[in-house]
Amino acid sequence: MIISLLSLVFMAQSIAEKPLAEQLPPSPAELYGELFVDVAEARLYEPKDWVDLRPRAAPSEILRAYEEAGPLEGAALLTFTQNYFAPPRAVGEVPDLPPNRTLTEHIDLLWPALTREVRAAAPGSSLLPLQNRYIVPGGRFREVYYWDSYFTLLGLDDEDLKRSIADNFAGLIERYGFVPNANRTYYLSRSQPPFFFLIVSLLSDRPEEAFADYIEPLKKEHAFWTGGGRVVALEDGASLARYWDAKDTPRDESYVYDVETASETDRPASEVYRELRAAAESGWDFSSRWFAEGGGLETIRTTELLPVDLNSLLYGLEEAISRGCRVLEDDECAADYADKAKLRGEAVRSRFWSEEEGYFADYDLTASAPTGQITAATAYPLFFGIASEEQAEGVAAAVGEELLVQGGLLTTTLTTGQQWDAPNGWAPMQWIAVQGLRRYGHDDLAREIAERWVRTVARGFCESGKLVEKYDVLTEREGGGGEYPTQDGFGWTNGVTAAFLDQDEGLAPYGQVTVAAETGTCPAQLQTAE
Repeated sequence: MIISLLSLVFMAQSIAEKPLAEQLPPSPAELYGELFVDVAEARLYEPKDWVDLRPRAAPSEILRAYEEAGPLEGAALLTFTQNYFAPPRAVGEVPDLPPNRTLTEHIDLLWPALTREVRAAAPGSSLLPLQNRYIVPGGRFREVYYWDSYFTLLGLDDEDLKRSIADNFAGLIERYGFVPNANRTYYLSRSQPPFFFLIVSLLSDRPEEAFADYIEPLKKEHAFWTGGGRVVALEDGASLARYWDAKDTPRDESYVYDVETASETDRPASEVYRELRAAAESGWDFSSRWFAEGGGLETIRTTELLPVDLNSLLYGLEEAISRGCRVLEDDECAADYADKAKLRGEAVRSRFWSEEEGYFADYDLTASAPTGQITAATAYPLFFGIASEEQAEGVAAAVGEELLVQGGLLTTTLTTGQQWDAPNGWAPMQWIAVQGLRRYGHDDLAREIAERWVRTVARGFCESGKLVEKYDVLTEREGGGGEYPTQDGFGWTNGVTAAFLDQDEGLAPYGQVTVAAETGTCPAQLQTAE
């Protein structure tokens, strides 16, 4: 029954999304065709650098010149691209940082370097201009990423910049019907976890008033996530969401990697590409969370799973819309979305709860049961207040016993070489878990997670003078794995760390840590707790 329902959903999705796709600006692969593939396969550039290059001439002129030059290889192809494309603009200049700066001062000093304003782009560029300033994560990530932004803004005091970013996302929803993965043409077939309403909630001490101000884009985003290929209607009438992508081709920014992955299995390549893209929409690209049990990346099956984090977020979005409608005195709207949230909350408590394991997990459409895999996403129903008290107890026990290690929370307990698996920990997962546990009174465990994470970040800063994208929470060092080297900057690590320091005065000494090169050694407080 589920399979037949999914087939109908796929058909409806392809029909519904086609008109929108025809209006979208082309991605580099669509725009440059044979030239795109030739350069990608020649590996002349890091894959994302290639799609971020800025054209020096109109695309039609570039394509005509390449056709006249004939197929090129090696040095000749590199010379051609250098003649017709300029390097991507680097993230803003990092200021001259005082050598004796503290961790807190370092974070504050980096905000200007990570802030960009791009209101126009050259024809053929993959960059999508935005109306206001925005913050980029750093390193290879030169554009504003959707879900990153919420965690980044947690540590930002600039209220005008917060509103600018919210307005940028509202504008993207108005233009495309959703917030793309980031402001690049090659991201226009997918989104990222829907954190827009949480970004809006940061704009006011009375979040419901901010929800009222942004009620139309909030409703439009809800429609995006509850329609097309992202919605799955189950036998009992429940409609829940999954991650998806409108395309089933290799990702432009990871073209050669995706082709390689598809070549490692007998599955249809288009199926593998869709699953890789859907995982990219989740933000967890990549993780054993999306693989067949015991399998590798080639077994990825993202669309066969209903994610607990996504459906918890949509519960929060439905609650936010209902609250905004109440402020606007639209009682019918308020009641409608309150009912939607109630139904989704009930589904999360029942369908995503593993009675056998005692925690929340993703729901496997094929098995018609929770997967049973423990991941840091188990804390999302606590963050949004969906869990029962008994369920929260179970999650707290599982988090404390299975995910908490010396440097913070693991993302999963499996070591696969993928970046969203052990031994890595990520700032967003620490924040969701800490706030969720506090909501249910598990303050001691919450504080332990926050302190271990802040200590890991402070230790890394003391040793390197940097904050990075992810950390190995077993060794309390820079994390690894995945398709690219660990990046520094780094937006959400800065934001979450600053928020933890602000939230708990007892953590203040970590904010005063300086770089060891100047002091000779890292302080004793940064040594691993026994």
